[in-house]
Amino acid sequence: MRLLGRLLGVTAVQVEGIEGLKGLVGETIGPGEWRQVTQKDIDAFAELSGDDQWIHVDVERAKAESPFGTTVAHGNLTLSLIDGFRKDLLQSTGFKLGVNYGWNKVRFPAPVPAGAKVRASAEVVEVEDVGGGWWQIVTRFTLEVEDNEKPCCVADSVGRALPE
Repeated sequence: MRLLGRLLGVTAVQVEGIEGLKGLVGETIGPGEWRQVTQKDIDAFAELSGDDQWIHVDVERAKAESPFGTTVAHGNLTLSLIDGFRKDLLQSTGFKLGVNYGWNKVRFPAPVPAGAKVRASAEVVEVEDVGGGWWQIVTRFTLEVEDNEKPCCVADSVGRALPE
């Protein structure tokens, strides 16, 4: 599989319209830049979401009792990072608008320890005409933790777009 983006020396792959997206099907874009996930980020997400399970927010207890030896980011925090990574990997023109339609599949094969760095790659999996002028684009994002063999998140994002 041809790697785009980082190997081409550009931050984001630029595509023009539906035909440009179709041309990316099956290609790996990235990986992008590393981003550190801090305990402050984890605590802020816990406050916002209401998920304050000790494995995320109690540093001392996590050191003593967690199988990971530290606090870890929420899976949904990891998933939410995709929106920031997305714009750094893929930028498109030729659309009136695009909307988030949901997720087909989301998995968290490995934890994100507090203080770890993560980055993402993307693969356009499907570009389909769904009628009424709308196109559905499925993009698989794979997030990795620095120095870890397993990805921390693999998720198929579904978007809908109206071409200009």
